[in-house]
Amino acid sequence: MAPVPATPNTPDDDPETYVGLDVRTAEQQARDRGWTTVRTLPPDAVITMEYLSGRLNFTVENDTVIRSWKG
Repeated sequence: MAPVPATPNTPDDDPETYVGLDVRTAEQQARDRGWTTVRTLPPDAVITMEYLSGRLNFTVENDTVIRSWKG
């Protein structure tokens, strides 16, 4: 039987703390806090809804995070 791949842990971090930060600061802070994937999206982006453990999503407008959520 094949080994079960390890999934990244989701940091115990409140996504709301990133709202209002400039995108570069938010990305660096997220990586420093243990997020393995940080995804930036424009407002109203069409994305799939699959959940990925260890991923933090940012909606960014004018280089500022306006929304943040896990997965």
